[in-house]
Amino acid sequence: MANIKSQIKRNKQNEKKRLQNRVVRGATRVALNKARIAIKDQQDSSEEMVLKAIVALDKAAQKGIIHKNNAARKKSRLMKKLAALKQA
Repeated sequence: MANIKSQIKRNKQNEKKRLQNRVVRGATRVALNKARIAIKDQQDSSEEMVLKAIVALDKAAQKGIIHKNNAARKKSRLMKKLAALKQA
């Protein structure tokens, strides 16, 4: 445990941010998994789910919770799967 007052404050700030980031990262993961499942099961709502996942990824990247290239890569892979589903 830190003895320095500024470090104690910094630790509190870090913990608070970690919890906020965890919520957003978790919501993003849930949206991604729902989209993947919708595509896999060939549901009618798969396009909706993919759009929700893309919005969640963009928000996470904008807030700096995940890297922008990470978000771009995941969006690209989702869209690729969705396009393959539409062609089939």
